[in-house]
Amino acid sequence: MRKKKPHIVPLSEVNLSRKGQEAIIEYKDTSVSTVHFKIGENIETMTDEEILELFNDSLRIRNMIAEEYTHVAVEIPPGRPQIEYFEAGDQWVPKGQVLRCTISDGGPDCEATIYIDDQELSLAEFGRLLTSYAGWGMRIAFVPEDEIEQRVAIDVRDVKDDSR
Repeated sequence: MRKKKPHIVPLSEVNLSRKGQEAIIEYKDTSVSTVHFKIGENIETMTDEEILELFNDSLRIRNMIAEEYTHVAVEIPPGRPQIEYFEAGDQWVPKGQVLRCTISDGGPDCEATIYIDDQELSLAEFGRLLTSYAGWGMRIAFVPEDEIEQRVAIDVRDVKDDSR
């Protein structure tokens, strides 16, 4: 199960330890991610309370920025490359936040193959590409191949188990 994001808590709800110049903040609620919070040399003179307050302040700032942020996903225009090869990471990466792609079942053992532009990606390569946005969410809309470059209407509703 995916761990929850760290949130503001009092010292009584975490175990705090130090490793070099970082504080390790481990929530007593094991469903919350442990954090390695880099502080620097000042960590040597800080109390646990001061460290946690500094961390909580960073979460307050994160929350404030998130409230003010309006995300607009960028889609690369049709005919322009949507992905590029990142040699240092040995993987393909998206240039925008919207990908138009098609799916084929012609891979080994009928494994899905994903085509973005003219690039053929195995499921493993496509998965690596997705890690460029680790920590984000995504919505996938399946459309007929000839409508891939069009904006499609999305109807939010329940669907019966036996229909599409």
